Amino acid sequence: MTESTIGDESRSASGGSKLVVTMLVALLAAAGAGGGVYWFTAHSNADVVAEDGGQAASARGKKARGPAIYIEFDPPFVVNFEARGMTRFLQVTLQAMTRDPVTADLIKQHDPVIRNDLLLLLSNQTYDTISTREGKEQLRLEALEVVTNVIDAEGGKGSNVEQVYFTSFVMQ
Repeated sequence: MTESTIGDESRSASGGSKLVVTMLVALLAAAGAGGGVYWFTAHSNADVVAEDGGQAASARGKKARGPAIYIEFDPPFVVNFEARGMTRFLQVTLQAMTRDPVTADLIKQHDPVIRNDLLLLLSNQTYDTISTREGKEQLRLEALEVVTNVIDAEGGKGSNVEQVYFTSFVMQ
C-alpha cells in the first residue's frame, strides 16, 4: 500500500466514529427531552387533581373516588323462622359501604327504617335457601336493594350505597 492509501483509510475510520458519537449524543438528548416532558406533564396533572379536590378528574369523565365509609348496623339482626318443623334462628351483622359522607349520614339517620325493612327481609328467608353460598349472595344483594330503596325514599341518592356486607352470619 502506498502512503496516500493508508492516510485515506485512517481518515475514513475517524470520520465514521465521529458520526457514531454524534448520533449517540443526539439519541441521548432526545431521550432526555422526552423523559423530562413526561415527568413534568405527569406531575403537573397530579398537582391539578390534588389542588381542585378531584374536580378536574370528574370534568374529564373520570369518577373521583374517595375513601370507603363503612356503616355497621348495630346491634346484630336476630330473626327466627320455621325449617322442617323446627324453629331456627339467624343472627346477622351487616355493614353498608359508601364513599359519600352525605349518604353515610342518611344511613345513620334512617337506621330504624333500614333495620325494619332488613328484619322483614331476613325473617322471610328459608333455611334451605340461605344455607347455600348462592342463597347468601342473593340475600346480600336483596339487602343492598333494601338499603338503596330507603335512601332513595328519604331524598338521598341510593346508588351511592355501593355494597352491603355480611360481617357475621350464624344460623342455628
